[in-house]
Amino acid sequence: MMHQQTRLLAILAFLAFGGAASAAVSPEEAGKLGDTLTPWGAIAGGNDAGTIPPYTGGIQPPAAYDPGRPGIRPDPFADEKPRLTITRANLGEHQDKLSEGVKAMFERYPTFRMDVYPTHRTARYPDWFLENARKNATSCETAADGLQLRNCHAGTPFPIPQSGVEVMWNRYLKYEQHAFRADDLLTTVVDANGSVMDTAGWRQWNQYPLWDGQTGALKGDELTELLRADYTAPARKNGEKLVIQDGLDMVNSARRAWSYLVGQRRVKLSPDVAYDTPSPTGAGIGTVDDSSVFFGAFDRYDFELVGRKEMYIPYNMLKLQDQQQCGRDVVFTKNHLNPDCVRWELHRVWVVEATLKDGKRHIYPRRTLYYDEDFLGVGMGDSYDGTGAIYRVTLSESFPFYESTGHVSGQFIVHDLQSGAYVRQAYTSGRTGWYITEPQPQSLFSPSSMAGSGIR
Repeated sequence: MMHQQTRLLAILAFLAFGGAASAAVSPEEAGKLGDTLTPWGAIAGGNDAGTIPPYTGGIQPPAAYDPGRPGIRPDPFADEKPRLTITRANLGEHQDKLSEGVKAMFERYPTFRMDVYPTHRTARYPDWFLENARKNATSCETAADGLQLRNCHAGTPFPIPQSGVEVMWNRYLKYEQHAFRADDLLTTVVDANGSVMDTAGWRQWNQYPLWDGQTGALKGDELTELLRADYTAPARKNGEKLVIQDGLDMVNSARRAWSYLVGQRRVKLSPDVAYDTPSPTGAGIGTVDDSSVFFGAFDRYDFELVGRKEMYIPYNMLKLQDQQQCGRDVVFTKNHLNPDCVRWELHRVWVVEATLKDGKRHIYPRRTLYYDEDFLGVGMGDSYDGTGAIYRVTLSESFPFYESTGHVSGQFIVHDLQSGAYVRQAYTSGRTGWYITEPQPQSLFSPSSMAGSGIR
C-alpha cells in the first residue's frame, strides 16, 4: 500500500510540473555570454587555423544595395574566389568537415563539387533579442519531455545548450524578422533525367509574434509562427490557400493548419500538414518537416546533442539569388544545383542526432541535423531510411536581410539520393524577393480570412 501511494505521488508530481525539466546554466557559465561567447552562444573568437574569423558585428548593406528594392540583394562577395574546391579526387582530405549526406552526394554524383569560399559571419540580431538571450541562460527550461518552455523570454532560449532538444528549441525560435513576405515564390523539381518542372508559384506572408521587441517573460502558450501562402500557379492550384499556426506549447497548442480548396470553395482543417506527410508542392520529394531542414514539433524523436563541430555548409547564398548569373537556365542541372552557383563556407555547427521514439512512426527512423552557431535556423539535414542508408539530404539556402537584422532561412533544397531527383523549395524568382513588412492583423492568418478572399 505504501509503495502504491509513493508511486501515485510521483505520478501526480510529474503531471503537476509537466514532466522532467532541463536545468538552466549557472550565473558563472552565463557570464561567458558577451565575452568568449556571443550573447546567443556562438564562440566569439576565430579558430586556430584562421579559417573562421572572430565575430565582429555582422554584415552591413553593401554600397550597391537599393533600399527602394529591399528584396533584391546584391552579392557583396561577388569578387571573391574559392579558397579551395572539393571534388571526388580530393574528398579524402576533407572528410572531417563534411556531413555523411554530403559524402554520399559525392559518391553518387560525379558532377557534384563544393567551392569553399572565405567565411563571413554575417549574423545580426536586435539588442532586445540579445538581452533576452542573456536572461534565458539562467532561467529558461524545458518541460513536458522537452515539448514546453518555462521561465523564458523572447530570445534564443538556450544560448548555452546542454541537450539536443535545447538546440532544437534554438532552431524553432530562430530569429528571422517580426514580419516579412515574398510575392514571387517558386518550387522547382528536377527529376533524375534532368527535366525541370515548376510545381508551384505563390505569395507568402511570414509573421513571428514573439519578435515584436517584448522584454517581459513569456507565458508559455504564445503563437510562435504564422504563415499564409496564396497560390498562383500552376493553373490547377491558382486560388488555393494555406494557413499554418505554430505555438510555443507543443502539448496543448500543436500545429493548426487550414487549406482553401478552389473546386469546393471551402476551407478545411488540414492536420496532415506536418511530420512525414509528403510536401504538398515537392512532387513527393521530401516531407513537410524537411522544410528548412526541420519544421515542426519534437514529439516523434529523441534528440541527442553530439556537440559543436567545424563543417562546410551552404552559407551567404546571395549568388544563387542573382538572376543574371544563376537564372533557371543555368542553376538547374541534373541531380543537384549547378556548383558554380552554390557558396560553401566553413562554420561551426551544432550537431544533433534525432532517433525515432518507441511507438512513433516516421519514414525517417534517424536524422542528423547540423545548425550554424550564428544563424540558428541555417544548416543541413541527413535523413536515413529503414535500412540505415542515407535517403535524403536537405540544405538551407540562406542569406541575411540587409535592411535590418535577421536572415532568410526558408529557402531550401531536398536531394533524394534513391531516385536521383531533387527539389528547390520556396525560393524567389528575383522579381520582388523577400522583404520586411509591417505586421499584419492576426486575422490574415485565419480560416475566415481565406474563405473571405477566395475568388474561384
